[in-house]
Amino acid sequence: MKRIQRAVGAVVGSAVGDALGGPFEFGPPGAFSARFPVHGAGAEMCGGGGWDPGEATDDTQMAVLVAQSLLEQGGLDLPDIFTRFQRWAASEPKDIGLQTEDVLTNGMPWDLASAIHFQVNQRAAGNGSLMRASTSAVYFAAGGQKVTMDAARSIAALTHGDRAAWEGTAIFHELIRLIFEDADPLTALPDILAVVHPEHRDRYATVLTLDWHPDQATEFNGAVWPCLGSAVWALRTNSSFEEAVRAAIDLGGDTDTVAAVTGGLAGAYYGLDAIPAHWTQPLHVPLPGFGGRVLHLTDLLHLAHRLEGAHAGDLLEDGRCR
Repeated sequence: MKRIQRAVGAVVGSAVGDALGGPFEFGPPGAFSARFPVHGAGAEMCGGGGWDPGEATDDTQMAVLVAQSLLEQGGLDLPDIFTRFQRWAASEPKDIGLQTEDVLTNGMPWDLASAIHFQVNQRAAGNGSLMRASTSAVYFAAGGQKVTMDAARSIAALTHGDRAAWEGTAIFHELIRLIFEDADPLTALPDILAVVHPEHRDRYATVLTLDWHPDQATEFNGAVWPCLGSAVWALRTNSSFEEAVRAAIDLGGDTDTVAAVTGGLAGAYYGLDAIPAHWTQPLHVPLPGFGGRVLHLTDLLHLAHRLEGAHAGDLLEDGRCR
């Protein structure tokens, strides 16, 4: 499969999972299949819970903001990403994580806001940095393991002071990179875990083992490690994009984010053509705070092409690229 098919699949697949899962957020397990028992029926992009049919949530909105910064700034400019996040958060998006909102509105500078939040609250391991990582994973994949994982950690740290969130986002980045190289990301997990920070290696090793099931999670899947573990489980135990995303949403809980992460992985793995057209056609991504702009499928395709074609370069100490 051509690399660009995987890149577009990752970006669009994540957005599709997000939009499909949004209406079922915090609902019970099995709700998606109970409502849509027949695969391929075509009505699954239903909307609900405050979301229009095909409307992507904050997961994809923030991923688009990251992408636009990378492309417009010509590399990783952390203050610029943070400023875009702040502008978006100030425009009252339909949904924003409590932790993310606090970090973006606490008045602290970009390089202190999440750290101060973590010092005060001692809780910052939500999946809010993982949920938005599809676009940055595509952009940095060509840079190699260290570049892509370090970039993931840097972007995650803008809103999440707990290193657990950084490491989960870094693992996702590396999984996407390996898929782009036509490698089996699941068999590579032990090698990936070897470069995860030692303080967080065991918790990720637990949720990424071959026999782990989301029912074994000891935390809600709004936390970063069970969220990533659930997405990898959905990819491992299903044989198509549609089946993987269905399985993710049917777990219940934080369905939009688990499905967004699953959709990013499965979209890269199976490619754009494997994503049902009746899921991609209604897709749209509002960008509050940016002049009422709404991205549609063609915009996401163009964005993914530009991300894959860009040269990520080498990461500098200040978070910028050479």
